[in-house]
Amino acid sequence: MIAATTQLVALIGHPVAHSLSPRMQNAAFAARALDWAYVALDVPPERLEEAVRGLAAAGFAGANVTAPHKVEVARLVGSEEPSVNTLVFRDDGIRAVSTDAAILAGLHAERPVVLGGGGAARAFERALPGARVFARGGDWPPDASGADVVVNATSERDDVLVELGPGQTLVDLPYPDSATARAARAAGATVRDGLDVLVAQGAAAFEIWTGVPAPIGTMRAAVRA
Repeated sequence: MIAATTQLVALIGHPVAHSLSPRMQNAAFAARALDWAYVALDVPPERLEEAVRGLAAAGFAGANVTAPHKVEVARLVGSEEPSVNTLVFRDDGIRAVSTDAAILAGLHAERPVVLGGGGAARAFERALPGARVFARGGDWPPDASGADVVVNATSERDDVLVELGPGQTLVDLPYPDSATARAARAAGATVRDGLDVLVAQGAAAFEIWTGVPAPIGTMRAAVRA
């Protein structure tokens, strides 16, 4: 049972039943002995604005935003970011940021490529100025020749989108592993998989909401259990 004093955080998306974020964040709150709880809410696009305003009015501390709402939420809250995945509800308004690209910390990318045209892809485009971008609605199929870092921000799991090899790094957002990630790993490329990406963005969001260092080991164990 959630106590009246419990700080609440929501995940809003459509669908959300598959998400590992509640397991990960609730394990993190417990590890830091915080009276916080994280709940997943399936919000269809036509109810999005109502949901965001309702969470703020209901006293939620914050929220994560997942597909397909990241771009529209950025517009709704007047963010300068092209896409947001983390909200903080405050008395003076809503703070909106993106932690999607947190996985890039410490990763040197001189010749990046981004695959995808959705909200997460836009966050990585912003984090990787000058990246070559390939999306099904524009330039496609993708070409990763000469790239040192390739971000697969599509939802494609079954087809190999690009062939990578030694000296290249794939940041693969889908989880479990996509065919692109399996092929890249087998060919000798470095792969940061979707669970690595989930933990990195989740840890960054945790720290924004709570002001407490994220228990990254606990979060990683929760999603890989």
